[in-house]
Amino acid sequence: MELLGIGSRIKHPSFGTGVVIRINKKNYDVCFIDNGIKTVPKDFEVEVIEKIVPEYNVSFEEAELALIKILREWSDITEIVPLGERWKNGQMLLRPADTTLKEKEIPIEVFFHKIVMLRDRLRVLEQNINAHKTLSDEDKVNLQQYITRIYGSLTTFNVLFRNKEHWFVGEKGATAD
Repeated sequence: MELLGIGSRIKHPSFGTGVVIRINKKNYDVCFIDNGIKTVPKDFEVEVIEKIVPEYNVSFEEAELALIKILREWSDITEIVPLGERWKNGQMLLRPADTTLKEKEIPIEVFFHKIVMLRDRLRVLEQNINAHKTLSDEDKVNLQQYITRIYGSLTTFNVLFRNKEHWFVGEKGATAD
């Protein structure tokens, strides 16, 4: 079936004539004259009597991704961020200059998770500052500048991220080593 908008009229082989009243990810909800509201899969072949072009030219996948992005930005939920392939199962080695001291090995996944948690908590702090009721706009801008500088200090870790959209970005933009 072609993509139909709300108000499109169709003829179903079993249910008869109806009007699309709701669009879901994989189905249409159609109100049929003789059979009431029924769910019709989008890929089911029906006769289109009158096609109404969908109001929004946005796929459900795009809408779903946008909603996920909004929920992540405005909640305290830690996002699942993929580690770059070359770092998987790797170890981070901390070697002191003093050779009498023991080296410390840390799985990169553990270190990366802590970096992602730090980034998510900075985002929540940033949102709380911007939504604060008693801070002046000048105070908010000053605090925001500190957060931007913190992001800038963390750009060194961008090399660990698989996807560029997860990078830290400071005042001058993002770079990876």
